[in-house]
Amino acid sequence: MKDFPVEKILTDASTLRVEALPLGVKRIVFARPEVRNAFDETMMQELRDALDQLAGIADAQQMRLLILEGEGKVFSAGADLGYMKRLAAKSEAESFEDAKTLAQLFYRLADFPTPVIAVVQGAAIGGGLGLAACADYVLAEQDARFATSEVLLGIVPGVISPYIIRKIGLGAAAPMMMTGKRLSAPQAMQLGLVQSLTHASDRAAALQTVVLEFLAAGPEAARRTKALLKEAAPLPGPELIELTARQIAEARCSPEGQMGLDSFFSKTAPAWAEQVALLRKSSS
Repeated sequence: MKDFPVEKILTDASTLRVEALPLGVKRIVFARPEVRNAFDETMMQELRDALDQLAGIADAQQMRLLILEGEGKVFSAGADLGYMKRLAAKSEAESFEDAKTLAQLFYRLADFPTPVIAVVQGAAIGGGLGLAACADYVLAEQDARFATSEVLLGIVPGVISPYIIRKIGLGAAAPMMMTGKRLSAPQAMQLGLVQSLTHASDRAAALQTVVLEFLAAGPEAARRTKALLKEAAPLPGPELIELTARQIAEARCSPEGQMGLDSFFSKTAPAWAEQVALLRKSSS
């Protein structure tokens, strides 16, 4: 970030880095550009550990603001292919436990004690969109794309759904989540998922402007306000978290979910998509 040099590398893990910047700003950088920063079990655990490490800094001067960024051309494409294949082969009980682990990750991010800024380039898909929805502020490049594409595979955007609805409301979330339609960054901004847009060449300067706006607030006041907002717009409770995890586990193991995942891996269209394609062809 322009004029915000890295003072120290706090963590240099296999899938991400945690950096200390001036004025109590910390940054988590996803470091899997070769797979578009898609996450697997290792990245999920390392991100949970990083969030716990930073949330544990009680001194408001030392931990004032968290930035999420991704190396390369894409913020996060969601689950990585190998991870998805392992999930598809799991039992419903195993899939449920995995979904609960992922749900706990999103909860940790949404519950983070300081403001969180996500910087999105390329795409935020599935769980990548979930990360953006858990942030307090999203700065997106003009050509970025956002989607919850799970329904196109016969599964559901389970554990991320409470955070999407919390951020943009049911009226905006329902069409996006039930169709899997990709949104442009300007469309996402209209819905309230994105707070400001920038061009790639201006991203560093745009981020600096946003960071300085947040740092103008008193460190303790920012934390108190974040806590107040979580009371006014509550995070999902244990029952809802369990329900969302159960929904995605059941969907993954259902005949439709298995068909959708098999089609995805084989790069073919599932039966329901073929029917739509035929209808479009006949009506054209």
